[in-house]
Parts: sequence; C-alpha cells; structure tokens
Amino acid sequence: MRISPCGINSRPDVYWTPKTLVRIPASKPNLVIRELDSIPDLLRALHLEKDVWGLHDADVTPLTTAIASRAAGAFWLGAFDDADLVGIAYAFPSLHNGRFGFHSHLLAVRPSHRGTGIGYRLKLVQRDRALALGVGEITWTFDPLRSRNAHLNFGRLGVISDKYIADFYGPQTSSPLHVNSTDRLWVTWQLGSRRVGQRLQGGEFRPEALDALKHLEPLVRFNGDSRPVLPDVATAVSRQRVAIEIPGDIGCIEQENLPLAREWRVATRTAFTAALESGFIVKEFCRTIRGHQGPGAYLLEKAAEV
Repeated sequence: MRISPCGINSRPDVYWTPKTLVRIPASKPNLVIRELDSIPDLLRALHLEKDVWGLHDADVTPLTTAIASRAAGAFWLGAFDDADLVGIAYAFPSLHNGRFGFHSHLLAVRPSHRGTGIGYRLKLVQRDRALALGVGEITWTFDPLRSRNAHLNFGRLGVISDKYIADFYGPQTSSPLHVNSTDRLWVTWQLGSRRVGQRLQGGEFRPEALDALKHLEPLVRFNGDSRPVLPDVATAVSRQRVAIEIPGDIGCIEQENLPLAREWRVATRTAFTAALESGFIVKEFCRTIRGHQGPGAYLLEKAAEV
C-alpha cells in the first residue's frame, strides 16, 4: 500500500500525520493510534505489557532495550482511548530467510478494551508502516492453542506458518499465560499478497477450506470427554490435507484442569511438528466446525498446494 503525498492512504478510517496514525471506528470515536516517541510513552507501554501479561519485572522488556530498538528502527505503536493507553504493538527490524522485514514481538490490549478490534487495527498500522518503507513481510509467534489469536492471525490477517517451536521462551515464564509451556507457531504475514488483500477486504476464509475441515479425519481430534485423540500420525501425514483441532478456550482449561491442558499441548506439539516436518503449511483456522460449543480447527496443506 502506498501513502499518498498528502498523507492519506486508501482506507478512509485511517490517516497519517507526521507522528500520528488515527483510526476512528464508529464505536470508538476517541481512539487514536500513534507512535510512542518519548521515554514517558515507552514507560507506559512497558507497564501495560507487565499488567496484561502478568509478568515479573525480570520478564518485562527493559526500558533501555525499548529506547535502543526504537532508535534503530523498531515500531512502537500505542492505541489511546482519550488519554488512556489501552493497547501496544512492538516490532523490530529482522532478517528472516535472507529477507529484510520486521518481527512483531509484542501485541497487548487491556482486558477492558478486548473484543473492540484494537489488536487488529494495531496490526494494520504495522502493515502500513512496513509497506511505506518498502518492506513486504512481518513475522511473529503465537501460542497455537489460543483460538482467539489463531482466528485473528489466519482468519482476519491471512498469515501462513511452516514452523513450530517447542518451548520458544523456555518451559515457562512468570506470566500465568505461560504455565503450560511456551510453544509457538512462527507465522509470516506477506503484506502485499493476494491472500492478505482478500482477508483485509473481509474474506475470512475460503469456502473450500471449511468444506475440507468437515470431511477430514483430524490429526488431533477433540474427543467426547474433552481430551485430545491422536490417531496414526504416519498415515495422517501421507495425505495432502490434514486438520488439527484445539479446544475453544484453553485458558479456561488451564485454570480448571492443568493436566488436561498439558495433554492438549503434548498432542498438538506432536501433530504440528510431524506435519510441518512432512512438508505441510498451516493455512487456515476456523473457530468452530461443530457449532458454538465445538472445537476450532487448523487446516494444513502440503506446500505444493499453497
């Protein structure tokens, strides 16, 4: 996406000023997204990071790192509801597979403002900033058991993934969200691709993908007792498409039955690792395939079909 000389881009709800990106959805008329360009701004961002993730001080991004990374070209973006900082996004320059890009390390929204689209809008601003610099790719990681994040990443933004990393940040951190290990999918957002363009126009997923999920035997299946079932992996990865189901709310399971949550971690770790090592790419995620109470499911396809 090009930014016109007057500073207006092609979407009417976003405009640039020299230091500010402003987005005015009807439900949040006072929401402003702008660069965090001062030490007080960055301090507020790090406090928000600590609060949202429930981190001990040792696991929060150091202020000196925030300052230095911003000076070296990192994006530090903040979403403000009037004067309140309610969301942040942090991405730093990266070199991935020989290509220059950005790696989005942090996205956080206060619980009071979740479900309002702030995280999605922060990602769009990251995209605008990267494209304005001639950069076509942003990467990041997320926990594949978090269905809300999977929907945002695959369904709305159009990422793909070919890498699963067990214990990316170690067995756990001080965050309550990391009690069940820190496994991550490494995702790639190809900013100028047709796929991403279609998602940003509202095409959440292809109809044939939904049809495939209904008819595939999952590599990990949600059993009637809420436990994961892992069928014969070798047989499953011999197909051209596979599905991996996950619970609708792993956070609730972690709070109420941590051993069960760990069963899901082990099963999905086994499935993703085997599939990606066999040449599959994670292409889609559907939050439910059996009604509102059912599991979500990933669709993976052999790379030749991507």
